[in-house]
Amino acid sequence: MDIHPVVFPLTLLFVALFLGFTLVLGDQAARVYSVVFESLNRNFGWFYILAVNVFIFALAWFGMSSYGHIRLGGPDAEPEFSNMSWLAMLFTSGMGVGLLFFGVAEPMYHFLSGGGSFFDVAPASPAAGRAATAITMFHWGIHPWAIYGIVGLGLGFFSYNRGLPLGFRSVFYPILGSRIYDWPGHSIDLAATIATVFGLATATGLGALQITAGLDFVFASYTGTGIPAGVGTTVAIIAVLVGVTTVSAAVGLESGVRRLARANVGLMLSLLLLLFVLGPTVYLLDVFNSGIAAYLGNFIELSFYAEAFAGDSAGWQHDWTIFFWGFWIVWAPFVGLFIARISRGRTVREFVGGVLLVPALFSLVWMAVFNGSAIFVELQIAGGGITGPLQDQGRAVSLFTMLSYFPLTLVTSLTAIGALVTFFVTSADSGSLAISYLTAGGTREAETRQRAIWPLLIGGTGVALLLGDGLNALQTAVIAAGLPFGVLILVMVYTVYRGLEREAEIYRSEAYQQAADASTDLEGTEPIDTTTSFRRDE
Repeated sequence: MDIHPVVFPLTLLFVALFLGFTLVLGDQAARVYSVVFESLNRNFGWFYILAVNVFIFALAWFGMSSYGHIRLGGPDAEPEFSNMSWLAMLFTSGMGVGLLFFGVAEPMYHFLSGGGSFFDVAPASPAAGRAATAITMFHWGIHPWAIYGIVGLGLGFFSYNRGLPLGFRSVFYPILGSRIYDWPGHSIDLAATIATVFGLATATGLGALQITAGLDFVFASYTGTGIPAGVGTTVAIIAVLVGVTTVSAAVGLESGVRRLARANVGLMLSLLLLLFVLGPTVYLLDVFNSGIAAYLGNFIELSFYAEAFAGDSAGWQHDWTIFFWGFWIVWAPFVGLFIARISRGRTVREFVGGVLLVPALFSLVWMAVFNGSAIFVELQIAGGGITGPLQDQGRAVSLFTMLSYFPLTLVTSLTAIGALVTFFVTSADSGSLAISYLTAGGTREAETRQRAIWPLLIGGTGVALLLGDGLNALQTAVIAAGLPFGVLILVMVYTVYRGLEREAEIYRSEAYQQAADASTDLEGTEPIDTTTSFRRDE
């Protein structure tokens, strides 16, 4: 295998030590996770809030400024994938199982709390439904895609326009220079790899929990017998998912991830349309309008909100906003690298528009339909019909409980389970591909056997985290891994600016204009490789 002699073994060593600590110490590890989670939330929540706002501003500015015409890969680069395939892979790699896992569960929590500590409304009221929709749209709208976008833009630019390895170390070339090939660069790629493993392990645990709940719901509803509950069943489902992911990873990007991403989008659109048509259609259209208004009307305040003046209500933001911001930051290494891998040939403006707006708009539509359907059930069909099972059995059951109140429950439930499987496999496959690039020293192609290792390791990490006090372990891993990488992304904003500014200077230079004129004059004969001859800083 083509492995990096430092990043690859140290990643394996770190993950093995973490798994050993989790499994051997058991309850003691669980207590440590709880303490670490609370400490990081309490002391660094402000950092996550400020950092994510910096990412949004920087990415939007790069897209709207004069840098927008710069093309990833050089002026003659052509996109590798069609717009449809590109957007499908963007969306499925970036959101994962989260839309299905939290699409009903999260707004129900905010509905019961009266909008958390941000909105001051009566719990379980129509006003609480509006607040819940706004908060959920906030968590799943523009903010996560700004994190992914700034990472993907930096990786794509320095790899395709500067000829550097497709790894995180390359983005820091303006600061570190040739030291990116020494221990400073090794440390950066190591941090990115570990963050990716924990981020995907978290998604593995969440996805397996919800697939278990979905299968139990279907079997109990239509055969009278559920499936055995507990970690054992969840572990068995993880094993099946890892097996499918390993096969997909071995097939490769073109035949594996691309086709799965398009299938996943098809399943998601089918589920969305089914619920929209079978559910309270007019009500859902009203929810979309009202939710968007509440989201955008409170956008600035929500974006910078911290619980300094929340009083007794403080703590809600730590469990939700801070957790999600950490979750997106931890997913940024592999999602950003995957986005960079599929975005060669796109201009910066096209990249920013595609990454920041299109997937975010779909997420807002998704949340309006699923939030609205759940709130409709609570307010007009059966108060406590969803929130009751949610509180008794956990978040994983809420989606299927909501679907049971509308026609064609079996069809929608099976479609949801299918979407969960394809979402998981697509995310884990693209993540394994990204880790393979990092642990191979930034190569843009990795050996098949090397890609097949990482689904096994990610699945094993997810199992260990579930055994080590379930969700607490998952949340702690996300927040702890996200903090150092959040700092790296902040530095990345500056290095991307340096790179784009240097590129703009090259475009304005006399030497470049002469090269462009010469290329035009020779068009139709032998092309000039302007990327190699005229575009490197050296």
